[in-house]
Amino acid sequence: MIVITEGLSLDERELEEQFSRASGPGGQNVNKLETAVELRLNVQASSLPDPVKVRLMRLAGRRMTADGILVIQAREHRTQHRNREAARARLVALLQQAARRPATRRPTKPSVRDRETRLAAKHHRSEIKRERHTKEDA
Repeated sequence: MIVITEGLSLDERELEEQFSRASGPGGQNVNKLETAVELRLNVQASSLPDPVKVRLMRLAGRRMTADGILVIQAREHRTQHRNREAARARLVALLQQAARRPATRRPTKPSVRDRETRLAAKHHRSEIKRERHTKEDA
C-alpha cells in the first residue's frame, strides 16, 4: 500500500510499471540497461474517491491519456531503483495535491464606505469631464 494522506492510500497492484533504456547519465550502461521508468495508473478504475479522481484528472494535464490513464516518467537517475522511487514520489505528490479539497469561496459585499467612495470618485471624474466642454460665448 502506498500511503498518500492519513485517510487515503493506493494499492500497489493498481500501478503498472514499464522500463526502457534512458538517455542521459549512465555511461556505457545507457546502451545496455533499462533504467527509465514509466509509471501508469488507470484513474477511472482505481480505488480513489470520485472527488479525488476528478481533481487528479484536472491536475494531471498532459500526463493524462485519452483513456484516463495517468503516465509518470522518470529517467533522471542512473539506476532503475532510484528512477522508480522518483516516479512514485511524483505520483504521491500529485495525489496529495488532488486529495486537498479547494477552499470554498464565500462571496462578500463591498462595504457602504467603499460604495460611497467609488461613487464620489465617479462623480468627481464626471465633473472634470463636464468642465472640458466649451461654453457658449455671449
